[in-house]
Amino acid sequence: MLILSRKKDESIIIDDKIKIKVIDIDGNRIQLGISAPESITIHREEVYLEIQEENRMAALEKVNLSELAANLKKGASQKKNKKGE
Repeated sequence: MLILSRKKDESIIIDDKIKIKVIDIDGNRIQLGISAPESITIHREEVYLEIQEENRMAALEKVNLSELAANLKKGASQKKNKKGE
């Protein structure tokens, strides 16, 4: 892990694409501004861990393929009926 010290309004650049700037420091709370391409997803760590857990749980769920196929057919026929109205 790289450890850097930065003061308010100072920044770091990662891979010529991501800029992290210290916006404000208030006691033990630091506000960071992050500039990155839209293709890069940025999450707070606790949100990222929740997403990973939800994905893990979804991958473990059993899927009833017959029910899924019936729902897909039902949705397709409802779309077709709405277009014909």
